[in-house]
Amino acid sequence: MSNILAFGTYNTRKHPRVGILIEGLRCNGCQVTEINRPLTLSTADRVAMLQQPWKVFGLIKTLAVLWYQLSREAKAWMRANNRPDAILVGYMGHFDVLLAHHLFRGIPIVLDHLIFAGDTAKDRGAKGFKVKLLNRLDRLALDAATLVLTDTEEHQSMLKDTDRSLVVPVGAQQQWYDAGKHSTHTSGDIIFFGLYTPLQGVPVIADALLILNAEGIHPHVTLIGKGQDYEQVWNKLHKLPEVHFIDWVDPEQLPEAVASNSIALGIFSTTAKGMRVIPNKVYESMAAGCAVVTSDTPPQNRLVGAGTILVPPGDPQKLAAALRVLLSDASARDHAMRAARATGAKYSARRITAQLSKTIENL
Repeated sequence: MSNILAFGTYNTRKHPRVGILIEGLRCNGCQVTEINRPLTLSTADRVAMLQQPWKVFGLIKTLAVLWYQLSREAKAWMRANNRPDAILVGYMGHFDVLLAHHLFRGIPIVLDHLIFAGDTAKDRGAKGFKVKLLNRLDRLALDAATLVLTDTEEHQSMLKDTDRSLVVPVGAQQQWYDAGKHSTHTSGDIIFFGLYTPLQGVPVIADALLILNAEGIHPHVTLIGKGQDYEQVWNKLHKLPEVHFIDWVDPEQLPEAVASNSIALGIFSTTAKGMRVIPNKVYESMAAGCAVVTSDTPPQNRLVGAGTILVPPGDPQKLAAALRVLLSDASARDHAMRAARATGAKYSARRITAQLSKTIENL
């Protein structure tokens, strides 16, 4: 049984991925202890730093305080418990892995590298020196790790041949499956939840809903979240009485909120990053038992195609057509919901970390 120390400034309330890994590793017999000082920086704050680099100094000051606390806790823990078998540095751990590399010399470090900083900045409009600097940060983080985790083969292909890596799909926490078991799906309600980043293509959703509205189709729609494209989407849809905007739902309540709808929406952008990812909302919505509509990209087709309805990226007409069928045909909607549950069951925390637990044991 591997003794693993989950370490860093990860925030499972904002980014559930590391919580999924920890849950799954424990289910697979690993002992996982957490030394965590969550960084409360929002996605909007990160975007602001890309546009106004001087704001990075505020992040450095905050990190310095958290790192001091983490260092003291880590040293005290090792004095009491000896050395762990491996260190797990959670998602958004580009800086944390550098600290871990310094503190835990000779101990294998597993870095969950779901996003490349340079690639994400480019996806959100950054250019030139900013992207080069963040690409350099990616490389420093990757070189500090013993094993790099990515969520898709497409992201894995962005690594060097010398990087030891393993693909671990994002998956979903148990609370989403529990919500799906107790769901009370309403007929034809639609939900989207996310941060309105360009990756998610929420303006495509807005255009599809306008197409349906022009045809006299008025489903109840809930849009949860706020971010970069929010204003554009709100301007398009706020006059539709059946569309409801909610800025925030607590993570503890989000699974039930999603499971109470019969149709959930994934991502629809045409960006390069959009072609390489499967967002957590797709796995979570399948686990919650919703019929899931998302974009037809190589990773989504390959991993979740059997449990989702796929439409061309950036095509509101095709998205509207898919929703039209689900809204008008109860049997088609029920079939899509059953397919989502069956596929979603393959991506529980236990299942997606089975190989990871064996790999860590052999590090």
